Amino acid sequence: MANRSVLVTGATGGLGTAVSAAFVAAGWRVVAPQRRQPDPLSGPEANAPVRMVADLTDPQDVARVAEVASGDPEAPLRAVVNLVGGYASGGLVHETPVEDFERMLTLNLRPTHLVTRAALPHLVAAGGGAVVCVAARAAVAPFPGVGGYVTAKAAVLGFAAAVAVEYKAAGVRCNTVLPSVIDTPTNRGAMPDADHSRWVDPAEIASVIRFLASDESAPTSGAAVPVYGRA
Repeated sequence: MANRSVLVTGATGGLGTAVSAAFVAAGWRVVAPQRRQPDPLSGPEANAPVRMVADLTDPQDVARVAEVASGDPEAPLRAVVNLVGGYASGGLVHETPVEDFERMLTLNLRPTHLVTRAALPHLVAAGGGAVVCVAARAAVAPFPGVGGYVTAKAAVLGFAAAVAVEYKAAGVRCNTVLPSVIDTPTNRGAMPDADHSRWVDPAEIASVIRFLASDESAPTSGAAVPVYGRA
């Protein structure tokens, strides 16, 4: 998989770190936008991701990210991995302010839409490629108190399905993974008494995402892949 680039959003998160590492290990050029400047004390690493500061809810910033991701003629952009998202619990639907509901759409759907939209012309120009989105198990198995989150993740599923249909002839595939609870330090801190052995490890999800972005999964598009661990 050398000589190709992948754009990974949310690369500094618990899942994103594992996903970036999986692509770097496989020889990809990884472009990883983030909201804040990288730590100036951290030194350069061999084959480290290309990091840049960007707001992925802003169309102009996203366009700039897509240009950087596709800007190396020796490593054309061949994959996009949309990891940016957010979770919030609250009351029942009638108890949830519309601002909170819309915030879930902004966090989960808007970056996925903007990044994919900006990257698609570059993927088509490169002869095809793959888009991988992240929804959630809750999108197909909802639980109470997270109506905005469930709606946003279900919308990601629908958006990915639309991309898969619209760009099939251009050689661009789009698939979605649906994690259950991911075993990250943040989730462990929020749920210290949970059975962590049933959660899914970020490295396991990263392997699935890397597969869906690679030529090895060429026949697969429009899939919603459960990555539940033992949950």
